[in-house]
Amino acid sequence: MRLLNLNTLELREFIDAERPPYVILSHTWSAEEISLQELQLHVSNASYLSTKEGYVKILNFCQKGKENGFSWGWIDTCCIDKTSSAELSEAINSMFRWYQEADSCYTYLSDVSSCEGGERQEPSLQVQFAGSRWFTRGWTLQELLAPSSVVFYLQDWTVYGTKSFLRKEVSHITGIPTLTMTQPNSMKEFSVAQRISWASNRQTTRPEDISYCLLGILGVHMPLLYGEGTRAFSRLQEEVMKSAADPSIFAWPSSGVAENTWEGSIRTPESLLLIGHHIKTSTRVNCILHLEPEQHLCDSLPSME
Repeated sequence: MRLLNLNTLELREFIDAERPPYVILSHTWSAEEISLQELQLHVSNASYLSTKEGYVKILNFCQKGKENGFSWGWIDTCCIDKTSSAELSEAINSMFRWYQEADSCYTYLSDVSSCEGGERQEPSLQVQFAGSRWFTRGWTLQELLAPSSVVFYLQDWTVYGTKSFLRKEVSHITGIPTLTMTQPNSMKEFSVAQRISWASNRQTTRPEDISYCLLGILGVHMPLLYGEGTRAFSRLQEEVMKSAADPSIFAWPSSGVAENTWEGSIRTPESLLLIGHHIKTSTRVNCILHLEPEQHLCDSLPSME
């Protein structure tokens, strides 16, 4: 794992056994993010980088980390060499664990501004918070679920609250049970279908990423094949079926037909939208989501007669 020195902006690789405490950043990307290669040239390129929004974000993240006693941090934009497909694949397969093992996660909401004049108008902030782009992106789902400590920062890097303190608000926005906000390990208690449904209203820039962003949440690993399109989602399901005796992955109604028509496993990423809807509205789906591992799906389906 490559970490960023918060004092010098130097990058250093650590094996797990030697890795120091670190803080990790969760954010949404802008057009001016700083790559690993750009950051490595920051000493000779400082005047150019200082004009870029992504560099300012790095500096503010480092400052907050230092204020809280950290010397090392991790940011996805500059701590991964994305010119190496092997490193990118390893990073994406490890990312859930990296967020899980971080001592704290700073979630930066660039589109949520505090009130001018120093007085916060809480209702306005709540509306902005609920409407933040951060809640709509695929990759930020694991960044919400994996860390035990999440601190939300506003546009000016003032603290809005923690995941634990805001658990009811975050649950209402995301549809994810509050239990996962205070007990991250409890995620394993929810069925595969439920966990997949949490991504139903989220988007990714590349079609494959809606599958790759679920790897850690579903507890599986697989190689990345950018260019495979929706085939990535089929491979994701295959990996889940190999590793988990969870029949809920088969429990989805066909699109546009009567609810008592079942077509098997989820076919495409677009099916996620249907998944989210049916989990919220279908008692027939809900009865399947809580099967014990030894139960057979056919034994628990309501009669279709």
